Amino acid sequence: MEWETVIGLEIHAQLNTVSKIFSGAATAYGAEPNRQACAVDLGLPGVLPVLNAGVVEKAVMLGLAIDARIAPRSVFARKNYFYPDLPKGYQISQYELPIVAEGHLDIDREDGGRKRIGVTRAHLEEDAGKSLHEGFAAMTGIDLNRAGTPLVEIVSEPDLRSAKEAVAYMKKLHALVRYLGISDGNMQEGSFRCDANVSVRPKGQQAFGTRTEIKNLNSFRFVERAINFEVERQIDLLEAGGTVVQETRLYDPDRDETRSMRSKEEANDYRYFPDPDLLPVVIHPEFVDAIRGRLPELPDAKRDRFISEYGLSAYDAGSLTASREMADYFEAVAAGCDAPKLAANWVMGEFTAALNRSELVVEHSPVPAGALAQLLVRIQDETISGKIAKEVFEAMWAGEGDADAIIDARGLKQITDTGAIDAIIDEVIAANPAQVEQFRSGKDKVFGFFVGQVMKKTRGKANPAQVNERLRTRLQG
Repeated sequence: MEWETVIGLEIHAQLNTVSKIFSGAATAYGAEPNRQACAVDLGLPGVLPVLNAGVVEKAVMLGLAIDARIAPRSVFARKNYFYPDLPKGYQISQYELPIVAEGHLDIDREDGGRKRIGVTRAHLEEDAGKSLHEGFAAMTGIDLNRAGTPLVEIVSEPDLRSAKEAVAYMKKLHALVRYLGISDGNMQEGSFRCDANVSVRPKGQQAFGTRTEIKNLNSFRFVERAINFEVERQIDLLEAGGTVVQETRLYDPDRDETRSMRSKEEANDYRYFPDPDLLPVVIHPEFVDAIRGRLPELPDAKRDRFISEYGLSAYDAGSLTASREMADYFEAVAAGCDAPKLAANWVMGEFTAALNRSELVVEHSPVPAGALAQLLVRIQDETISGKIAKEVFEAMWAGEGDADAIIDARGLKQITDTGAIDAIIDEVIAANPAQVEQFRSGKDKVFGFFVGQVMKKTRGKANPAQVNERLRTRLQG
């Protein structure tokens, strides 16, 4: 039987406010356990939550960016459940009336086309604390620093049909929240994480199969691996005559498998009701229009501009706009050397490779955009060749100075004097009569041997175009 996969994602993005969603406690990452949990976060008697206006603004920005409906009136609710790291015994979230609904996000398909993924809703809520199992002998510690941290939960429609599509959607949303500046998207610190709802059904069947939810996936690689494992597990189970149980599962990356965590709750299990301590959020059209006017250029628009303005391919433009920092870096390099395609090749090639080797992000690069542009100008004016430029770039990355200083210090200026090049060519021809005869008898492949010998004698500093042109003329003569 042929099976179809159905996936929906619930993505939690931490909003980068200085204080929490309902209190003045700090949200900074890395504090000592329980140092950033105040009386409001702990739900102590007599305290009242007060909504942080900054989270509303950031949620509206997201809604506008995904072409969603911004609710003129939204309500906070209490989601009731017991868990050790939930000190109040309930989580303040939104249920029936979320702040954002009915949006969409377009992703690139594997066949080169585009696919629209519906966004059911994006609602505001507070984060819970964290259970710590490391360093405790047969005990669990509780850190409530995250309790009350502002989150926006973005719930997709079940429109995704493969693990790769799920990753593409998640990456697109990750780039979007960073472009908007509403979240740092740091997955290692828990600022951007995902729950995946996965089911399978026979190909052509309209009804959905029984779904399982894989909780707390915090890397793109884990999302893909967890979904692929869960799909295969469900198919094997169904083909063996079994049934899929609706449940919550956890992904174990060491074993590359999902395992059962608990039975899956329904909405009525949480006994949602409007929070009596919080008024409804009323958003006026003027507020929305003011935020719309401050939106930055979004990834899709930037990609289209890179294609039209710089003449880049859709692939190159997509790669360069995958993050706002990379896009800004590329534009600065392109402006500095006035050669967009050359800039794109270097930013996607040598620069990105160096970042990966050094495990750095763009903003921490030791080679600023202006310095890379200066290096590319030296390729353009033929001071150095593209091959020598790679050596110069490595020295720049290591902190040896700018391009001009390194070129002068190492004596790397390209030889463009035709007389000097001709003299070296004549030496190579005179020293290799057998290869000359081979070339003149029609074995054109030996030409590469001569080029190599000339470049070796000049230590790679001869202008390659001149070498090729003048060498061929002399050999044919």
